[in-house]
Amino acid sequence: MERVRLRYTGRVQGVGFRATVLSLAQGYPVTGWVRNDPDGSVTLEAQGAAADVREFLEAVRSRMGRLVHSADESPIALHEDESDFEIRR
Repeated sequence: MERVRLRYTGRVQGVGFRATVLSLAQGYPVTGWVRNDPDGSVTLEAQGAAADVREFLEAVRSRMGRLVHSADESPIALHEDESDFEIRR
């Protein structure tokens, strides 16, 4: 199991980024969340088996990559009690 946090910059707000990420997450056994940040970036946290997380993040990159200028990734601690993927406000 792994959990990662990504901070996306670029044209990532007002373009359906969060809704697309949520829709993609429903196709993978991952949990976590995605939110718009005040500085215009988007933060995503994803957790699951390493291969599933990687496939999910690749799907995000494939679908939304043209809008992303950078995607900074860092590993973070697991959240044992999490059971779904959601949009946070």
